[in-house]
Amino acid sequence: MERLDRHASIARDPNAPTLRPADAATLIVIDRKGRHPKVLMGKRHEGHKFMPGKFVFPGGRIEAPDRSMSVVGTLHPRAEQTLMARVTRPSPQRSRALALAAIRETFEETGLLLGTKDYGAPEKAPAGAWASFQERGVFPDLEALQVVGRAITPPGRVKRFDTRFFAVDRTAIADEVEGVVGPQSELVELTWVTIDKALALDLPPITAVLLGELRARIDAGFFPELPVPFFHQKRGRFVRELL
Repeated sequence: MERLDRHASIARDPNAPTLRPADAATLIVIDRKGRHPKVLMGKRHEGHKFMPGKFVFPGGRIEAPDRSMSVVGTLHPRAEQTLMARVTRPSPQRSRALALAAIRETFEETGLLLGTKDYGAPEKAPAGAWASFQERGVFPDLEALQVVGRAITPPGRVKRFDTRFFAVDRTAIADEVEGVVGPQSELVELTWVTIDKALALDLPPITAVLLGELRARIDAGFFPELPVPFFHQKRGRFVRELL
């Protein structure tokens, strides 16, 4: 894990103040129909100051509307337990908001709406991205999500995140808005690739690490009860623990 610390994609700034990591969430969409599972990855615009040109999973910070969007289903008890572990003020509301942030960010960056149309449109939705779920008749479905990892950016970086990595099967895609990905968008390209091919792409170090963890999880049956790796700095070293 020390290699990940030395080559972190978020630049170090020796003069930067100690920042509290911002809550963030990432979503890995997996297609497990074939012999070799594939994951959905997007290439970031070369003009971005943060990870330009890197292939990533969609994700970002919690936003206020994520705390009030209507959903169907609840997080698996193991997922909720994991999200509430090793945090200062654990709460089901915070766990729910993290899951919804992952779904919303995936929509904003890819145009994919994750959830279900079985219950009709949500009666109410916050303005912004969630309004598109209401317009398209899609309820976010928390039951479909697994928690597969967590990573905290080490101190001394100009940006720090406490990122929870969720995974969901491709069958959870309920709808898609075209034209979200393009030359002037945050993601300029989307691709479904096997984990082996994904590892050959230009990736942030933590993304490569999580892909290896994901492969092991799939090989073990992809059950929600499986342990969840947690990467963080401890006594000056970047370590892997299990939640």
